[in-house]
Amino acid sequence: MSEFLTIGEPIALFGSEEIDKSLKEAAHFQKFLAGAEVNVTVGVSRLGHSTQYITRLGKDPFGEFIVDQLHENRIGTDYIDTTADYWTAFQLKDRVSQGDPSIFYFRKGSAASHFNVKNLDNIDFSEVKLAHLSGIFPAISMEALKAFRYFVELLEQNNIQTTFDPNLRPQLWASQKEMVTTINELATHADIILPGINEGEILMGSRQPEEIADFYLNNSSKTKTVVVKLGAEGAYVKQKDGSSFTVPGFHVEEVVDTVGAGDGFAAGLITALIEGENLEAAVLRANAIGALAVQSPGDNDGYPTPEELAKFLAENGVSVS
Repeated sequence: MSEFLTIGEPIALFGSEEIDKSLKEAAHFQKFLAGAEVNVTVGVSRLGHSTQYITRLGKDPFGEFIVDQLHENRIGTDYIDTTADYWTAFQLKDRVSQGDPSIFYFRKGSAASHFNVKNLDNIDFSEVKLAHLSGIFPAISMEALKAFRYFVELLEQNNIQTTFDPNLRPQLWASQKEMVTTINELATHADIILPGINEGEILMGSRQPEEIADFYLNNSSKTKTVVVKLGAEGAYVKQKDGSSFTVPGFHVEEVVDTVGAGDGFAAGLITALIEGENLEAAVLRANAIGALAVQSPGDNDGYPTPEELAKFLAENGVSVS
């Protein structure tokens, strides 16, 4: 039983501890749990909600590490399949003083890329309130794309509300054209879409938040809300009925690592919606967790507990119940 579900590929991440050294030069690394979908799940779990994570892992040290980390974060592993035939993915990430870090993947042919679609028939949807979808998992293989599409079918059959983050990873796609076409088609199945302005430029040709929102609202009868992430500026929201608003972001003194900020944003939005908060309050929480995320080196280390979130909001003049 769980309130929240997602499907994806968790990764063992080796993050450099040496600032502004290339991956070739760096000698000291710290191991973390990573992967966009698992980051969101960590954030949702850390705020007190029951979760299940759907994936396939290799029977190897990295797979064992990931399962241990999921258990440590109180994430359900009922729907994780393991295999000795394929290995668990990992990646390297450098540490930079400015901008986004460089990432190098070792994931082609991984266990998750050989996902067995039949495993999805074992899922219990009875208590699920929301499911999160990402554009990364369907990019890793044709088997993963097939599983993703079937998972979406099951969610629709069970009337589960969905969020979708495009999470563009061009290096995982055969071409940009294929990436754009597939992501925009998959987005039509989501109730809430969470693009960034950089993603909007690639996917539909504009960096204007309202134009990005209009594109996705007109792209599907199912999509009711688009939340465009503006980075430090916050987020722009537009709904099917034409209403729109912007929620400002939070000031951060020092940015340590930008990776995971968007996933933290999603976790904030999702948990607030599960708790019955209105959309503006949900986006405010999303902005807060995104701001907390960039102040820590791991992909999800900065995601808060309820107490840490309340403290951050109070320090920034936001009253919470």
